[in-house]
Amino acid sequence: MKSNNTNVVHLNKREFKEKIFDYTLSKEWNYKGDIPAIIDFYADWCAPCKMVSPVLDGLSIEYQGRIKIYKVNTEKDPEVAKVFGVSSIPTLLFIAQTGKPMVVRGTQSRQSLKSNIERILPREEKRFLNKLISLKW
Repeated sequence: MKSNNTNVVHLNKREFKEKIFDYTLSKEWNYKGDIPAIIDFYADWCAPCKMVSPVLDGLSIEYQGRIKIYKVNTEKDPEVAKVFGVSSIPTLLFIAQTGKPMVVRGTQSRQSLKSNIERILPREEKRFLNKLISLKW
């Protein structure tokens, strides 16, 4: 399920440990990224995963520069999925700059995904977005 969208990055185990969290060095969560992220655990054969994928592609464009969206193929990198207790797919990790990631299992609507994205955005950005929304055009 390769995406043509260059905003969505597919990670293998090595890249996951470099960009997100090296679970072999520490059991204590420590996100390495510079902006919030979503990790989509999926498999190519998974029909619900295929439904979520284009929605994430669209959100990666809408939130470009504010969040990163990554995908991990559970068939190719089962170790990463196992570390996070992924027992069903799709499973999404919503990662804020601080704190532990929020796990969401199953197919999510676009609005539900957006709500969870809003939860992981920095507070300053939320205030800015609220001001934009409240402006009368």
